[in-house]
Parts: sequence; structure tokens; C-alpha cells
Amino acid sequence: MQPDRIDKKILSQLQSDCSLTNLDLAESVGLSPPACLKRVKKLKQQGYIQKQVAVLDPDAFGACLHMVVEVVMERDRLDLYQQFLKRATAAKEVKQCYQVTGEVDFVLVVTVPNMTAYDKFCNEVLYAEPNMRKFRTLISMQRHKFDTTLNLDAIPS
Repeated sequence: MQPDRIDKKILSQLQSDCSLTNLDLAESVGLSPPACLKRVKKLKQQGYIQKQVAVLDPDAFGACLHMVVEVVMERDRLDLYQQFLKRATAAKEVKQCYQVTGEVDFVLVVTVPNMTAYDKFCNEVLYAEPNMRKFRTLISMQRHKFDTTLNLDAIPS
């Protein structure tokens, strides 16, 4: 069942600040606290809310490199892709992993503290993959936007 208008208000508020108390959340969406809590539980059960987390500022922890890595595989076989996916998604340096169409097969977003750590990641994850033909690394010079929210207005009720 698709979220209705009130569910979308709840989800929007939680995307902005998941630390809101149920009382504050209920007030902001115009529901009683019990009704709001019931809807939040339902949204979790239906899989609309995967988990609630704190988004940390990587700059607060010192130097950090963000890379976009394009990976091209040698052979186009499901079992080999799954083998690579298992290795890539298990790596703590990989923050996002996309299987894509076009000239490359996968795009990884990788975060490491320095180039030495990236070199280690390349050796343990990329070069260790026998089906990888090549990869290209784009190093982020500056992040201008980072957004974890979904555009709920684009989803029909």
C-alpha cells in the first residue's frame, strides 16, 4: 500500500530529523501521538523506513577522501557480477555501490582517510577481483551537495 498524504508528511519530517519525539512529530503532522506512533510503526513494517541513523560530518574527523570509482568487468555473467558485488559491498570503504548501464558496469562511492588506505582498498577489493578488466578513479575535490532524502512529492499517493 502506498503512503498517503499524512504518511508522506511523517516521512518527510523523519528524513529531516529522525530524533524528533513522537509528540513533536505528531504535532508537526497534525495527528494525536498514538495515531502518529501507529503510522510510524506501520511505515517501518511495510519497509518504507529501513533504519534511523545519525548523519555524521566527515570533515569533523579530519582528512577524508571521497572517490567515485567506475569499474568495468571482463565478462558479462551474473555469477561473476554477484561475486564482485559480494566483495565490494563487504568492504567498509564502499559507501555506495551501483550496477549501471553504459560503458561501465559498476559505480562505487568510496571513502578513505588517505591515499595509502585507498591503495590498500584497491589491492584487496579491485585487483583481487579476477573478472575486473579496469577501473577509473575520480577523486572528489569538494562536495557541494549531499542529500539522503527522497523526493516524496514525486511519488503518487
